[in-house]
Parts: sequence; C-alpha cells; structure tokens
Amino acid sequence: MVVVAARCLHVKPLPLALVHHSRPAPSSALRLPRTASARPPRFASCSTSAPPPLVAVASMDAPPQGYRTNVGICLADPSLTKASAPPPSSSILLISAAPALGIVLYRRGSFLMIFSASRLDIPSAWQMPQGGIDAGEEPRAAAFRELREETGVTSAEIVAEAPNWLTYDFPLDVRHRLNARWGTDWKGQAQKWFLFRLTGNDDEINLNGDGSEKPEFGEWTWMTPQEVIEKAVEFKKPVYEEALKHFAPYLQSDPTAAS
Repeated sequence: MVVVAARCLHVKPLPLALVHHSRPAPSSALRLPRTASARPPRFASCSTSAPPPLVAVASMDAPPQGYRTNVGICLADPSLTKASAPPPSSSILLISAAPALGIVLYRRGSFLMIFSASRLDIPSAWQMPQGGIDAGEEPRAAAFRELREETGVTSAEIVAEAPNWLTYDFPLDVRHRLNARWGTDWKGQAQKWFLFRLTGNDDEINLNGDGSEKPEFGEWTWMTPQEVIEKAVEFKKPVYEEALKHFAPYLQSDPTAAS
C-alpha cells in the first residue's frame, strides 16, 4: 500500500530468529540476524503521498461515513487467557510512539509475541491480518473468517475487542488503486479490532489460508508489539498504536512463562 515530492520511512529489520514461508523461499528471501550484537542494515520504504491525519475514533455502533468497514486481527500465543489481564489502571504497554485494524494473533514465550506477515505485493510491508466485512455479516464472524482465509488458523479464540471503530485514510495512490479494483470511492477503512489467542500450534499457520481466497502473504513471523508498529506502513501506524493500546492490559510480558 507526476510525483512532486517523496518521503521515505526508514525501518530497522527485526531482531528475530525465524521467518516462515508459505512456499520454498528464494535465495534472496529475508534472513533476520541471529545475534543481538549484529547491527542490522536499514531498509527504506517510500511514499509519495502526504502524511495521513491522526487516527479517528467513532462509536462501535456507528462507523463513520465514507469508510469501508473492516476487521483487524491481533493474534497472540496460547499462553494468553482472559483471566490473565490485569486491571487497565495498573498496566502499561511500553511502545515508543505517540498515543494514538485487523486481527491481533499472539503467542507468549519469554516475552509476548504477535503474528505479523509480509504482503506478497509489497514484501517490505508487514502487517497483522485484516479484511472487509461482508454485507449483513457480524464483525466477530468476519474476524474468524478473515483469520481462517489469511492464515489457515481455526484454533483460536477471541480474548478482547477494541471498544471503538478505528479509521485510517488511504494515501492518494493507494486510494485510487483500491477503489479502481473495488469499483467504490472509499477514502479509507473503519476497523473493528479483535485480540485472538492461538489455541493450537504454529504448524497450523498456513499462508495459503483455507483455499477460498487468493493468498495475500509471503512470509510470517512472531514480533513484539513495538516491532509490529515499526514494520507497518506509515499510514497504518496510528491505528496499530491505538489498537495495541486498547489490548495493553492483556499484552504484558511474562518472564516466567514457558517458551
């Protein structure tokens, strides 16, 4: 997701040890450093569009006009439980970004990890799963459907739901391309975000999905919340920050948890 000016976002690759592929990886596929002492190179991602406005928030019952309704999925690991969340007043998720969708799918080892995948059409763009809500479809049903279609995961449960619609505007080039594909005139997306706990194993994740839709992702890995934000495209970052802030009480590191 005539050029007058371009702005570039420099993003550090993640200090993770494993990237998963939906098919055999070419020799040029991303290889992440295995040692903390190695200083990773920097990659640049450029956009020719003006900076987007801050994320807008609407009530859960009334999505804003002019935005395509969408679900976001934050998928986390099996150690998360609904009872494990501390009171919001006593918990802070440390994210070095200004307060501000999708599916948040996570797992927890020595520290909490969230599922993120790179797009086939833009390999440098990493994101959490998300997708449109069909006419007459309930958002929760849409979240389970999109999780299955994009990751193949069926062993997961909803732990939390963001209380508001979160919106982002498309950059102009992205807006023109997507609306031409959809035959619409949406200016952005209004998203309902869900936090999912993976109740199965990693080997259930299949980027070919359930075969009902064309694959969208080429690689996947587990990231920290901060890394998820850092690797996201610029116009989605405020929504990611806001969604993860809503889920902060559930996304606390647990040094005693088994990996």
